[in-house]
Amino acid sequence: MKNKTRLFSLLIIIVLFISACNLPSKSTEDAASTAAAQTVEALLSATPAGPTASFTPLPFPATPTPTLQLVSTNTPVATATTNCNVAQFITDVTIPDGTVMTPSQAFTKKWRIKNIGSCSWSGFSMAFDSGESMGGSATKAIAALGPGQEIDLELNLTAPATPGNYRGYWRINTNSNVLVPIVNGYQGKSFYVDIKVQNPSTPTPTPTATATNTSAPPFAVTSVTFTNSGGCGAFTATANIVVNGAGSVTYHWVRSDGAIDGVSHPAVVFTAAGTQSVSTTWSATAPGTMWLDLYIDTPNNQQFGRASFTCP
Repeated sequence: MKNKTRLFSLLIIIVLFISACNLPSKSTEDAASTAAAQTVEALLSATPAGPTASFTPLPFPATPTPTLQLVSTNTPVATATTNCNVAQFITDVTIPDGTVMTPSQAFTKKWRIKNIGSCSWSGFSMAFDSGESMGGSATKAIAALGPGQEIDLELNLTAPATPGNYRGYWRINTNSNVLVPIVNGYQGKSFYVDIKVQNPSTPTPTPTATATNTSAPPFAVTSVTFTNSGGCGAFTATANIVVNGAGSVTYHWVRSDGAIDGVSHPAVVFTAAGTQSVSTTWSATAPGTMWLDLYIDTPNNQQFGRASFTCP
């Protein structure tokens, strides 16, 4: 029995030895593991045989750029106005603005107007525009006038019967009834007469009787004559004022360039009928013919002229 046990033990040892010889070694296991890992890696990194699908991301919608609307800031060019028919107001020849009148007093108003356009006037007329007509004509013909020429437009008027301030406007129309613009005119289209109507503040003095029992005429300037001296740059005009009796004369100068003397000159006092002189100097140098008039404010309200001179 004992021998059988030993034999069985020996068989088991032999079997275990043979089994140990058939088992792989550690190096063999490592080699096998390495080969397997390389195979998996090759499979993972292999490029597919078929076509590769590519993915291109769609672009986001572009933010629309607003189109700028160009706004014109240029002011439309005004169409040039014609310079064919254009007038210029030069001066009030008689009845300056603010002249005091008695109710229903008759008077003659004159305006000096110049044709500064390029066309001659023919068939033109002066027409009442607005305000107080003072009994003036609704229309009145104007004599033919060439470019650069002047004319005195005249109307016989009557002051209103009621005291107050009054103004009447007149205009110039062409032969086709088109308004003629007026440089220096009211609103560029008209000229006017402006008066103050007042009741007499004092009784009219009784005229002094002469030895022949005739009434003496009211004090007035009866004429003005002119003498000239100097030349371009220093032209001097002397006005010789003639009156019919004792009294005071006030005046101002009027020039051909449209300027009106704004200087307050001392009154010229006459103790009797006679002549006195006043002078002014104009430093004019522009070529052409120029003139100076004397306007008698009191007692006449009348313009006298003229002293003319020419620069080369």
